[in-house]
Amino acid sequence: MALTQRLQLRQSQALVMTPQLMQAIKLLQLSNLDLASYVDAELERNPLLDRGPEGEAATEERAASQGPGATTATDAWGGADAGAGVNDRTPRTALDDSTADDSEPVRPRAAELPAGYSQWAGVGSGGRGDGDYNLEAFVAAEATLADWLREQLTLAIADPARRMIGQYLIDLVDDTGYLTGELDAVANKLGTSVGEIEAVLGILQTFDPPGVFARGLAECLAIQLKEQDRFDPAMQALIAHLDLVARRDLAALKKICGVGDEDLADMIAEIRKLKPKPGLAFGAAPVQPIVPDVFVRPAPHGAWLVELNSDTLPKVLVNQSYYAEVSATARREAEKSYLAECLQSATWLVRALDQRARTILKVANEIVRQQDAFLARGVEHLRPLNLKTVAEAIGMHESTVSRVTANKYMATSRGIFELKYFFTSAIAAAHGGEAHSAEAVRHRIRHLIDAESADDVLSDDTIVERLRDAGVDIARRTVAKYREAMRIPSSVQRRREKQVAVPS
Repeated sequence: MALTQRLQLRQSQALVMTPQLMQAIKLLQLSNLDLASYVDAELERNPLLDRGPEGEAATEERAASQGPGATTATDAWGGADAGAGVNDRTPRTALDDSTADDSEPVRPRAAELPAGYSQWAGVGSGGRGDGDYNLEAFVAAEATLADWLREQLTLAIADPARRMIGQYLIDLVDDTGYLTGELDAVANKLGTSVGEIEAVLGILQTFDPPGVFARGLAECLAIQLKEQDRFDPAMQALIAHLDLVARRDLAALKKICGVGDEDLADMIAEIRKLKPKPGLAFGAAPVQPIVPDVFVRPAPHGAWLVELNSDTLPKVLVNQSYYAEVSATARREAEKSYLAECLQSATWLVRALDQRARTILKVANEIVRQQDAFLARGVEHLRPLNLKTVAEAIGMHESTVSRVTANKYMATSRGIFELKYFFTSAIAAAHGGEAHSAEAVRHRIRHLIDAESADDVLSDDTIVERLRDAGVDIARRTVAKYREAMRIPSSVQRRREKQVAVPS
């Protein structure tokens, strides 16, 4: 067979992960906080991106000032799809990929100002100005645990050498108030004896909050009980056997402490009132509230109104006027190439944000349609649902639905839930009926256990029988797994606890 060379023209299709596609996929799975950080970074990097005006009023005034030819966000959102049987109301945003004018921020009209608003609120002592009002300049810094301990150290210890030891020990206290590190290592580091370190530590353990500078949970509780003058021999024995308290071995605890059922119950209740991590009252990281991405509200005729939270959608515009002004003065090819790259990146970001919002709304609509019974009647009516069902209903891939439901939250009349909460496995029905959701079964198990009495504590086998009578075909090991996941003790431990709690 002879080998010859020849040219052939072939046409084929291949999936190429372009940088723009990778960016769209990345944006799809970001939470609203991560998305805001990402957009802020892009606004700083790309000179052709501008933050759009906030609020619907500003959007309307900007559209009016640009004329009838400008494309508004309402037009861009007009074609959003809605799930079958679900009403959706798409919010207005400033995600506009065809706006050619970068207008100045529009001041709110007087009728739109909130109650109590003053036009002089942003003015300092120098008179009225256009600068932002910096409220943080008048807010005192939050006191940390270390600062509070240093103030007490100055008053409690006058000796310079001991004060230096105390300062070193304060630096070893973590955010929870516990002392990290060994005293031997501290003594070697400071060139003193362990006895001197322990003497200073004894003074520091009297500081506020009670329990600080402890080297373990038992010592932390003991310090707090000494502060309350409740560290008697019985309580000391109880603190020394916290492992038995965790196992709820009340019979062994009564024998060790030498007390009766009522006294032991009072002692355990007293321990539960103590603070196992006293340092968290100072300098703790602020709790970040969950901001929902989707709102679901009841609508007339039994339907549901699904809308995006416009506050979580970044308002980004492409400054076409600035691009036209700068490109007219560009002379070198490098400058023109840079401007073209910035324009392409800005346009793609705006379109990617718009597509992300559309996709979230489409998935949320389908979830609401599938879980209509849960929204209307509660968790017991939660249906089993998987990614494939939603993906086939809205014509998307399962991986896309998985990315959309990651780090996204839905606010309903029953609370705020992560979108992944509505996807649960199925448990077969006992008599061949419709399958039950695993989350609904866990709710039934907790309800049965909460309703049990001290004389009739339900075992896992009994729970299985009652669930089968209710139409749920479930195995005993599955009940045990769900119970342990909800941190519910076994029937033996619950019986011991209930017998002690109920007075004889």
